[in-house]
Amino acid sequence: MEFSRLTSKGQMTIPKRVRTAVGLETGDVLTVEVEDGVITMRKLRASDDGYLEGLRGSLAEWANPEDDDAWRDL
Repeated sequence: MEFSRLTSKGQMTIPKRVRTAVGLETGDVLTVEVEDGVITMRKLRASDDGYLEGLRGSLAEWANPEDDDAWRDL
């Protein structure tokens, strides 16, 4: 079992061991579901959603850590 603390902005860090186990990388999209008070997150693969696959190509200029940092607080 891994633990993560929620920040005042509602953010959390997914522990490295968990990211590695499911193959999460920077820019991956996760689905978040709530059922009976239980939160479930799942990595969304581009093949799961044709819209996301199309969107990925149109937003390539934002696909880097520098842009993530620049736009994070907006």
